[in-house]
Amino acid sequence: MKIQDIYIYPIKSLGGIRLQEAEVKTKGFKWDRRWMLVDDTGGFLSQRSLHHMALLQVEIHENGLKVFHKTKQDQYINIPFTPETDDFIQVQVWDDSLSGQIVSTKANQWFSETLNINCQLIFMPEDSFRPVEEKYTVNNETVSFADAMPYLLIGQGSLDDLNSRLDTPVPMERFRPNLVFSGGKAFQEDDWSNIQIGDCTFKITKPCARCVLTTVDQNTGLKGKEPLKTLSRFRLKDKKVLFGQNLISLKNGTVKVGDELIVKKASTL
Repeated sequence: MKIQDIYIYPIKSLGGIRLQEAEVKTKGFKWDRRWMLVDDTGGFLSQRSLHHMALLQVEIHENGLKVFHKTKQDQYINIPFTPETDDFIQVQVWDDSLSGQIVSTKANQWFSETLNINCQLIFMPEDSFRPVEEKYTVNNETVSFADAMPYLLIGQGSLDDLNSRLDTPVPMERFRPNLVFSGGKAFQEDDWSNIQIGDCTFKITKPCARCVLTTVDQNTGLKGKEPLKTLSRFRLKDKKVLFGQNLISLKNGTVKVGDELIVKKASTL
């Protein structure tokens, strides 16, 4: 088994970026979900309710991010890696409340106008502390603005199995993984506990419960019923639809496309 794809999503719920290699950090890959859009209450915005967020694509450049509209590419903004303000506000990611740094007035205005909702772009500094839920930690790991865990792993075989059940196949981007591997059987990642990729090791913490975001077409911003409807028929457990596995990093380093994935320990469940 080998790593087929590596993805990061610098701004939570906007378009992802495929990389050839990535730096593994405790919070997640470098630059992954280090920015987030929030509403007037500090609550995070996502494609779950604002489906047209899918139409905003992110690129990484030497000095920062470029965000542009997929259908209007002349509509873009450049965002430096370092925020232009020293202002912080309390923001909310599900049950977690933490401090986030306001990037700039310009960014707030651009995103508010583009998404047609009053919002602010927030950055998570490296020293920000958002703990992973205690029952899943090994060394008091922390996480970025991701929903709950620093990493998400999915096998290409699992997607192939799902697509064989669908009238219209869906791409992997619907599930927003960080790591995609090729080889092996469908859903075999369900049976793993510890894995090694390159010089890095990861612990699988729990299956990823899927939501309506997976039904949003990333090219049109339109919501449908699939693949959640079909997944619910054969991947439902405890009223949750499961697809992919969440990870924490036990040993940081660098992973590359083509790295071998080695199962170090199978699940005891």
